[in-house]
Amino acid sequence: MSVTGAADRGQIGATADEVRRRLLGMIERGILQPGQKVAAERELAVTMGVSRSTLRQALGALEESGVVRRVPGRGGGTYISAPKVERDLSRIVGVPMLLRDQGFTAGSRVVRVGVATAGEVTGEALGISASDFVIALVRIRLADGVPISLEHAMFPAELVPGLPERDLSGSLYELLDTEYGLRPEEAIEHIEVVAASIDEAAILATEPGAPLISITRTTRDAGGIAFEYSHDLFRADRTRITVKVKGSPSSEKARLRGRVVELVP
Repeated sequence: MSVTGAADRGQIGATADEVRRRLLGMIERGILQPGQKVAAERELAVTMGVSRSTLRQALGALEESGVVRRVPGRGGGTYISAPKVERDLSRIVGVPMLLRDQGFTAGSRVVRVGVATAGEVTGEALGISASDFVIALVRIRLADGVPISLEHAMFPAELVPGLPERDLSGSLYELLDTEYGLRPEEAIEHIEVVAASIDEAAILATEPGAPLISITRTTRDAGGIAFEYSHDLFRADRTRITVKVKGSPSSEKARLRGRVVELVP
């Protein structure tokens, strides 16, 4: 995964930008690995043949773009960040395909699955009665073996008979399409940033209060039938939201072709 466009050269001096590029090259070639602590500033400055102030400019630019993270204190230092997962809201795809397309190894852990009554909120989203039954599924999604999101999904029980007995470790959309003829045609998603609870932090291997990207989604098939209502929590430090939009020909040079949105609490 390329990270060469991670910072704007105009924000730092030419020498610092060269150091930034050299460090990015080391990351891309695997010399510096995600999670690895880099050498102390004094040692790294000597290795790079620059002053510590120049090195700090380069590291500051890399930190701003999320390539590294700096932890203060005696036991702190500069660490190589894990690559972020691009979550493209312009496409309706399952997390496994999303991860595979970006070179990650996708995985899932089923926390629980069972039958429950819909309740008011879920019932309204799915267009069923609050007393109707739904299949409730909770899973942890993994990228290269590391938790990336916590998924809560609900499906009208009458549309997916026998779902709890099936293999739920892979792509749900592929399973729903193959076994039940339910293919996502339209999805409405609401996105916000929330703080991780103690339990959520433990599940997602992050700190309590860490930012999470909360995505609530209602998915419909080509006939307009709502078959999924879900709430996903993505680690904000591992996820980047992409939104593709098109401007009309009359807009200023029709410049709106695609935007990357970083959600920050």
